[in-house]
Amino acid sequence: MRIISGKFKGRKILEPPDIKTRPLKDLTKESIFNIIEHTNKFKINLTKSNILDLFSGVGSFGIECLSRGANYVVFVENYFGVLPILKKNLISLGSLKNYKVIEKDVYDKSLFIKFDNKFNLIFFDPPYKDKNFIKILINMQKLNLLDKDGIIILHRHKKEKDNFPENFKIIEEKKYGISKIFFLNFLN
Repeated sequence: MRIISGKFKGRKILEPPDIKTRPLKDLTKESIFNIIEHTNKFKINLTKSNILDLFSGVGSFGIECLSRGANYVVFVENYFGVLPILKKNLISLGSLKNYKVIEKDVYDKSLFIKFDNKFNLIFFDPPYKDKNFIKILINMQKLNLLDKDGIIILHRHKKEKDNFPENFKIIEEKKYGISKIFFLNFLN
C-alpha cells in the first residue's frame, strides 16, 4: 500500500500483520480522491479542509489527505493491534504536525463533544459486519460535526444492505471490488 499523490507520493504505508484490520485498497482510495477532485455533485477543497478519519486503522485515508495538503486531520482509532502502526506511519511523514491521533472508541459518546471545529470531510470506515454505525452517523448530525457543504464518505462491503435514516442524503454510491463507497451528507 502506497501514498498515491501529493507531497509524500510513492511512500509506503505500513500494514498490520493481523486480519482484524482491513486497510483501504489503493485502487479504492484513488477512486475516492478522483471523485473528490472531479465531481460536480459537491465541492471539497482539501487544502482548506479539516478531515475526521474514523476507524482510522493504519491511517491510509487520512495520510493521503495530509499528502494532498489537507489543513488538519483527526485520526480516531482504539485497536491496540494497529495503533503502533498508525503512529509509525504518521512519524514517517517527518515534521508534519497538522494532525492528531485520538485513541478512543468511536462509539464513546463523549468523543464527538470534544471537537472544536466542524469537519469538511468525514471518512468513516467501520468494520463490515458493524450494524451500529448508524448511531454514529446520527450522533454526528446531532452534534453538528459536518460543515454545511461537507461530506461523509462511508466504506462498506458491497453485499451489505444498509438502511440510512431519512435525514441523510446519498450523493453518490460506487462499488470497487468488494467495497461499496457512499458519499453522504445531511438533509437540511
